[in-house]
Amino acid sequence: MEKNFPKISIVTPSFNQAQFIETTIESILNQNYPNLEYIIIDGGSTDGSVEIIKKYQAYLHYWCSEPDTGQYDAINKGFQHSTGEIMTWLNSDDLHLPWTMKTVADIMAQLSEVEWLTTLHPGRCDWDSFCTGFGSLPGYSKQAFLDGWYAESSFLIQQESTFWRRSLWQKSNSQIPTEFKLAGDFALWSNFFCHSELYGINSPLGCFRSQINQKSRSIEQYKFEATSILAAMRDRCNWQPSPDAFNLTLGRLQLHKIPQISRLITSIFGGYTAKKIIRNNLDSPNGYWSIETYKF
Repeated sequence: MEKNFPKISIVTPSFNQAQFIETTIESILNQNYPNLEYIIIDGGSTDGSVEIIKKYQAYLHYWCSEPDTGQYDAINKGFQHSTGEIMTWLNSDDLHLPWTMKTVADIMAQLSEVEWLTTLHPGRCDWDSFCTGFGSLPGYSKQAFLDGWYAESSFLIQQESTFWRRSLWQKSNSQIPTEFKLAGDFALWSNFFCHSELYGINSPLGCFRSQINQKSRSIEQYKFEATSILAAMRDRCNWQPSPDAFNLTLGRLQLHKIPQISRLITSIFGGYTAKKIIRNNLDSPNGYWSIETYKF
């Protein structure tokens, strides 16, 4: 990795998550990334969260505990205090993996054309932080987004694994839309796709925690909001359904996970065009990243 580590800004919004927030904080700080700008915005918790945050305040760029109008308001507030070239947020019950920041920073330091990236293998963990497995997505494409692929529960772009450059954030109004209760991330992705394609990477980067109190368990509400966001984006982009929209039906059946069927579908219908970041020279000290364009 280059010695000039790009600064990464991470915001954690939190409200009454004392049972999880310390694990979230440690999943970030324990990576020992040398140019980290970590910000925690607490919504005025009364469950002991503030005392936990104070334990780590020497390692924080900024933190506060005060009322806000919701998760996305808190995240926007946090990013207003940030200066990093690379940005993301991590909710206070989710996790980053030990290699996450090093991987993202190295890719973005080497590949200037990559404005945002995410994993092709989203992770999940349970209440006690035990890993319950990793999913598999075939790829990312603006046309597939417009066709509705990523509004499906099996194909959601994993927020805790998604990183972007500040320049892309600035092109997208430098804020997450706050009018949505659950799908603010989907609204941000729709803005990002208007400016840049999303790159996939095979390495897992984050874990979404399954726990009974989380708002995002309401997948039907998320889909309702995502449908509204998609309609607005389709108007803005003069969207026409591609012939590959047929893939959406096949995607619901998870047929892309069967290699022979996936190849057959792509050969018949053409498929979407995606970009993947791959690691080369794996067995030597001269490893490097490159971009592969492919169909799915």
